[in-house]
Amino acid sequence: MKRRNYLGIALLSTALVTTACGITYHSPTVKDAGAGVAVREIPLTAQSVLVANRSSYTPKSLPAAFYQTAGGGSLRFGGPLPEEPFVPEETPGTLQLRPPPQILPETYRIGVGDVVLLATKSVGTTVEELTGLLAAQNRRQGYTVRDDGRIAIPEIGQIDIAGLTVEEAEARIFEILVRNQVDPAFSLEVSEFNSQRVVIGGAVGSSTLIPITLRPLTLGEALAAAGGVQLANDEFGSIRIYRNGTLYQIPIRDYFADASLQRRILLDGDAVYVDTTYDLEQALLFYQQRLDVIAQRNQARTQALAELQAEVGFRRAALDEQRSNFGARAEYGAVERDYVYLTGEVAKQSRFALPYGQTATLADALYDSGGYSNATGSSRHIYVLRASENPAEFGAVTAWHLDASNAVNLTLAARMEMRPNDIIFIEEQPVTKWGRSLQQTFGLVGAAISTANAAGN
Repeated sequence: MKRRNYLGIALLSTALVTTACGITYHSPTVKDAGAGVAVREIPLTAQSVLVANRSSYTPKSLPAAFYQTAGGGSLRFGGPLPEEPFVPEETPGTLQLRPPPQILPETYRIGVGDVVLLATKSVGTTVEELTGLLAAQNRRQGYTVRDDGRIAIPEIGQIDIAGLTVEEAEARIFEILVRNQVDPAFSLEVSEFNSQRVVIGGAVGSSTLIPITLRPLTLGEALAAAGGVQLANDEFGSIRIYRNGTLYQIPIRDYFADASLQRRILLDGDAVYVDTTYDLEQALLFYQQRLDVIAQRNQARTQALAELQAEVGFRRAALDEQRSNFGARAEYGAVERDYVYLTGEVAKQSRFALPYGQTATLADALYDSGGYSNATGSSRHIYVLRASENPAEFGAVTAWHLDASNAVNLTLAARMEMRPNDIIFIEEQPVTKWGRSLQQTFGLVGAAISTANAAGN
């Protein structure tokens, strides 16, 4: 009897093994047609991705509260502000522009009071032995031009150089040195300019005397050397220049507006005075009243600013409440969303919510949900199943097929845009199908043997 039971079990096991794949396990796959629905499989390529992305889709937007800010508004003043203070009646008169004439730059001429330096290029010359004046390089001595326009060089005599240019003075000294049989190798320079000066005064940083040097002195340079114009109100100011009994006048506004006035050349003996006609006591009263009004305005603005900050706080609280309520509704599924569904050999059978305000790609949906396992899933068979929205096609399905066995093709997944209700399906590996078939088959065989043993007992 036992042999007959074992024989029955063996026959049953053989039948189960041979029919396991077709009876006990059905592996999902993408077929050309099923349940009366037409299926069109299209490989994903750089070109076909563009076609797939042409389907119209407008992502859902967040509520307006997420795009608003609590700022804005305007300051409101609680009451009338004080009147503007009385403005002094002092008004500027008509300041006539009478600039000094344009003067061409002239070569500097040595004058009384200037200090000149003589220097030789070597030591031990006859000039040094006779005078002790001409030193080499770092030993130089100055000579002041006296009232008679001369300088006195011991053992050489007096030399008249006043009124001469530096080049003319060098030529005259050279001639005298040669006449006295002295080595004429020397240089001449002016170390102190004391003979020609311009006076600067009035509303400037500091009244001063400014010497005229080898370089012509302009009106702008002279005022800058005196610390610049120091006026509280330009419309009341003017620059007056006294020259040889003639008074010239340049209004301050004209001076700053016309660069050519700033470049006017000054001459020896010019007196420049920056003048203002504004009443300082009236100005002080005016500004004191102005400060009082500013203080009251600031106080009103401070109060208005506090009110504005409170209003902004209320707005921010209202926006936070609206956003929080939306988050709660979304958490309980009360907000309509667009989804993509993942099935097959994915890490988790799930759905992926398409984001607000922007599109998502196949890579976003797949890897945001954990991706898939290469051990069970087939990289060669990754599909995006998209049903047609055209009623005339009766829901025909396009299966966009991604072959990721070449990892380079995963770049296409990062470009393939998802649409609502897309199905992402990853097929099994062949070995996975076989292993699962055997697993079910041997489970049934074991159950049959257990049943036969129980019956034999």
